[in-house]
Amino acid sequence: MAAITVRDVPDATRDELAARASRSGRSLQEYVRIKLVEIANRPDPEELVGHIRDRKARTGSRLSKADILAHRDADRR
Repeated sequence: MAAITVRDVPDATRDELAARASRSGRSLQEYVRIKLVEIANRPDPEELVGHIRDRKARTGSRLSKADILAHRDADRR
């Protein structure tokens, strides 16, 4: 596995991360590693918006907000 060093982390940030790690029963290193993996596994918001725009352009989808909400509400019935 690779090692990552992060410099210039504010003391308050380090303290908060350490407190969260402690509450979860993990070391700071383990807690931060888990959070980094979670972040890396989520889609990048900018990429996601780009994919949505590309799909919209390809399909010519032009649903209004009202139509989207109506379809959403119909699925809940």
